[in-house]
Amino acid sequence: MHPYLLLLAPALLLAVQLLIRLYQIWASPLASVPGPWLARFTDLWYAWRIDRGQFERDNIALHQKHGPIVRYGAKRYSICDPLAAKVIYGHGCAFLKSSWYDSWGDPNPHKWSIFSDRDEKRHSANRRLYQNMYSMSSLVNYEHYVDECTSLFLQRMSEMSSRQGTAQPVDMGHWFQCYAFDVIGMITYSKRLGFLDHGQDVGDIIKNLENHLYYATEVGVYSSLHQYLAPIRNRLGKRGTGRQYIVEFTKQCLADHQSNPKAIVTDDLDSASEHHGTMDFLSKFIAKNTADNSSFTQYHVLAGCVANMVAGSDTTAISLSAILYHLLRNPDKLRILREEIDGFFSKKTGPATSINFQDSLGLPYLQAVIKEALRMHPATGLPIERVVPEGGAIISGKFFPDGVRKYLLSAKA
Repeated sequence: MHPYLLLLAPALLLAVQLLIRLYQIWASPLASVPGPWLARFTDLWYAWRIDRGQFERDNIALHQKHGPIVRYGAKRYSICDPLAAKVIYGHGCAFLKSSWYDSWGDPNPHKWSIFSDRDEKRHSANRRLYQNMYSMSSLVNYEHYVDECTSLFLQRMSEMSSRQGTAQPVDMGHWFQCYAFDVIGMITYSKRLGFLDHGQDVGDIIKNLENHLYYATEVGVYSSLHQYLAPIRNRLGKRGTGRQYIVEFTKQCLADHQSNPKAIVTDDLDSASEHHGTMDFLSKFIAKNTADNSSFTQYHVLAGCVANMVAGSDTTAISLSAILYHLLRNPDKLRILREEIDGFFSKKTGPATSINFQDSLGLPYLQAVIKEALRMHPATGLPIERVVPEGGAIISGKFFPDGVRKYLLSAKA
């Protein structure tokens, strides 16, 4: 056989595949949806903009230019329509998580996490096991832990503002992250992790969290790579890197707790809180495991603590930074907020050094500032993708065939 014929066969196969792909693109009911030209054929544009740290700005610009529905990948669509939220993310809806979530967890399907688990039945069962411990009525009991960290945070700010000599800039984003991590440490383990004490990244936790967030966001675009890359990352260094490093750090915190256990009443967690003070999350997890280790296993204990570390710290720091940033950009709004807070303290009888959650509900301008900052700069500025269920769906007046990924843009364009 002539060697050219051997080359011709794969070339023809490739050409046929290309023609089929082009037909699927142009014959699709979504062919008219605007977006970057490259995004019609591949997800490379999306991965590139993530790598450049520009996607959230690009996406808003696309909506401003083209309207409520735009494409950002081969089968990825962004929808800027508040009414679509209930359709896509509503409780009990049929829009399941996309494979993008896989890179946020362990490739071992048995090592699930609440955020990344795509097994809807298992996710719902595990969420029910945790939900009472994360209810608002439960969380407000941790305010004294938060107050302790707030006092130390303000002390550090005061120390830096009173330095002698030339004034030095302060990276508030870094200090908010130190504050957030120590708050997470207090409510999870009843101890600060030392970020505010030292003013630096203790044990490279922040570094590895950022490593995990970058990896999960970028690799999530091509999630099939995760099963091959994750085992390699887990073997880097003594503790692995990224999420695995945080898992190993959490295991050490659990070991420290077990070497110095607290008295726990297993029959009634509420009673335990009343008699021994507010139980930290780890104590609650262990108490629940002791009471019923068949449904709430040792892995549930570890997974809950890891979730606090990964999900609680960075989002809190981002939100606090966004609030301060927009207030400083709008000094007239900052003045109004200060007047409201000053008015609150002027009416208080007795010593009052902080505003608790219940107090904050009575400060309408503070509530408006928080909500507007979160709208302007959500902690998650990237797609939280869902997949169209079998049979397709009509969203914002457009029919989406099944299998197509899409998400709701958090900030209005």
